[in-house]
Amino acid sequence: MAFDSVSSFLAMGGYAPYVWAAWGVTLALMVGAVLHARAERRWLLRDLHRRERRQANAAVGNNSNAS
Repeated sequence: MAFDSVSSFLAMGGYAPYVWAAWGVTLALMVGAVLHARAERRWLLRDLHRRERRQANAAVGNNSNAS
């Protein structure tokens, strides 16, 4: 579908509220998915670092008890 002007493009032949709402929802969901993935990665890495520290402290504690 070809449009004569920018305003007719933005009006989308009278279907603008539906078209732009769909674009908005899609964009919001995609941004939300990216932000959620980044936050989950951060939480996972933080948890892994805690586990490593806990294991290292447990190993040091076990070695000092053995001496």
